[in-house]
Amino acid sequence: MGLRRQKIIAAIKREISSIVHDELKDSRLGFVTIIRVDLTADLRNTWVYFSVLGSEAEQKSTQVALENAKPFIRRLIGQRIKLRFTPEINFKLDQTPEHSIKIQKELDKIKEEDESHKSRGLTG
Repeated sequence: MGLRRQKIIAAIKREISSIVHDELKDSRLGFVTIIRVDLTADLRNTWVYFSVLGSEAEQKSTQVALENAKPFIRRLIGQRIKLRFTPEINFKLDQTPEHSIKIQKELDKIKEEDESHKSRGLTG
């Protein structure tokens, strides 16, 4: 990936994060984190991966709010980042953080059970 494209991706990520946190006033937005941005080689389409801290319902309502705000976000991106074409924005929920938390809880539970067995003199 070229340096120019990397800079554009970083700028898009920074601007979208700023817009979502500071400028969108939608009650459906949960605690959103922009995880990463992918950009096609022709700079025409971008995929914005985000996570939401909360329930599945909060995640869905945040997805809807972001989808509804796409024209507004795209317009601001076009004003702030000087490109020949402002890329189309596609939002995608990234559940990796939630998945990692679930795995960590399971590992902690196994470790706790293992320590409990050892303290009672049991071996597995």
